[in-house]
Amino acid sequence: MRNTLRIATFTRSRSAGIAICLLFTAAAQAAVVEREIDYKSGDAVLKGSLDYDDTRTGKRPAVLVVHEWSGLNEHARHQARRLAEAGYVALALDMYGEAKQAHHPKEALMLSTEIRTNLPLMEARFDAARELLRSQPNVDPTRIAAIGYCFGGAVVLQMARAGEDLRGVVSVHGVLDTTAPPAKPTAVKAEVLVLQGAADPYERKEQVDALDRELKSAGARYKIIIYPGVKHSFTNPAAKEYGGKQFDMQGDEYNADADQRSWKEILAFLERVMR
Repeated sequence: MRNTLRIATFTRSRSAGIAICLLFTAAAQAAVVEREIDYKSGDAVLKGSLDYDDTRTGKRPAVLVVHEWSGLNEHARHQARRLAEAGYVALALDMYGEAKQAHHPKEALMLSTEIRTNLPLMEARFDAARELLRSQPNVDPTRIAAIGYCFGGAVVLQMARAGEDLRGVVSVHGVLDTTAPPAKPTAVKAEVLVLQGAADPYERKEQVDALDRELKSAGARYKIIIYPGVKHSFTNPAAKEYGGKQFDMQGDEYNADADQRSWKEILAFLERVMR
């Protein structure tokens, strides 16, 4: 779905100038708009980032991006921009309110636990973002999916358990254990994709196996992909700097190969479920 431009090899300065002009034209044509947007859930003011390619016309499929436990950070915003470049309308949503970010793991744990242990609050804030996205004039409200990273993975998996009206959900190095009851048979409407690192010390094999059994028992359509030797937060280039160096969290580590492979899986999954 990404716009591409092929440029032949030219000789002499005039041809080089033409090539440069073509490059600038391509950049202008692939204009991704990134817009800060406020919305509410109850009394809470939430602040998201809405991204789309404004050169595309008509209504298009859309994706909710749920951030890691540290809050709506650059990682979530970057993923929304990548989705916009791929042709989707993407909303990097805010689960904490006021785009609050945690600057220490203890603060991140407190904020994420408040949401994870209050399922009505989690659902209300997710639904507020979904309704905002559905209301956008360039969005096809019948074709919406959700992607969650780390804490966000727990959120999107819970929305699948709750039977949210979504085409698909993707959990990427997500939190897999849950305080919620297992999904009931036939309750899961969304197709599910789970992408995990085999060397993730926080979400071990037994937790992956438990999720596998749960989804299978519920009759869900799902796929679990495990990347050998890969740790937690493998899609976030800042993972090792933040977790590993600042707070001695050795389980967090970016992995460029797993990042690229998982992104291809995500795009293929979205293209299929959005049809």
